[in-house]
Amino acid sequence: MKEITSASNPQIKLAAKLRRRRQRQAHRLCLLEGMRLVQDALTIGADFHSCFITAAAADAQPDLAAQLQRACPLYLVPPKILDKISETVSPQSIVAVTAMPELPLPAEAALSLILDGVQDPGNAGSLLRTAAAAGVDQVLFAPGCVDPFNGKVLRAAMGAHFRVPIRALEDWDAVWAALPAGQALYVASAEGAIRYDEVDWGEPSALALGSEAHGVSSQMRERAAAVAVPMAAATESLNVAAAGAVMLFEAARQRRNAWQGRPRGGP
Repeated sequence: MKEITSASNPQIKLAAKLRRRRQRQAHRLCLLEGMRLVQDALTIGADFHSCFITAAAADAQPDLAAQLQRACPLYLVPPKILDKISETVSPQSIVAVTAMPELPLPAEAALSLILDGVQDPGNAGSLLRTAAAAGVDQVLFAPGCVDPFNGKVLRAAMGAHFRVPIRALEDWDAVWAALPAGQALYVASAEGAIRYDEVDWGEPSALALGSEAHGVSSQMRERAAAVAVPMAAATESLNVAAAGAVMLFEAARQRRNAWQGRPRGGP
């Protein structure tokens, strides 16, 4: 295990650059922080470029350190050097640099999730985690969204980047091209005339979720049918991550029932 004690080391300087979206895109690399996320990426077989760990963390996690040494160059760094790389206020003792996961898009996506103007990284990451758990086939980040490889998104997604195909698309033509022809398109809206559990999610479908402040874009509103989650009268709306979870797991329930040959409304 090599030791780095200077912030001017080329490996440290490269990792620090990856805190910026433009540099991540240029190098096709991203940062993973924290024991759990790094271990998850190792288990999945992520392409590791390098990893930086404090002595205390290496001593506390010898098995993980040994796995990392087999996967990539592992550098022992003091906490003050890790601070130069970390995106968190309280660094988590380990930061890895990996290739941006880019799973292939499915030839025919039965269930797509579109994030339209979702800029909060915590919400975006939570939605990715939910999408992976609910069996979504692909997640498309439409123009105006947070970078899916932002550090906060990666941490909130808890490894979903390595489990579900994700694309950040620069224009709406690319978004429409990524959806199978004839796929029904729905948008979550508190004013939707259709209840979310009235939709036949067993058919090829795409769900679009917008920002809590502005909703979805005009491009999406022109094409999508609005669906809503019924709520008690005193409640105005749900957090976008909560609304997405409700709808995506209803879609998962219907699809599971269809695969098992039970009626859609069954238990």
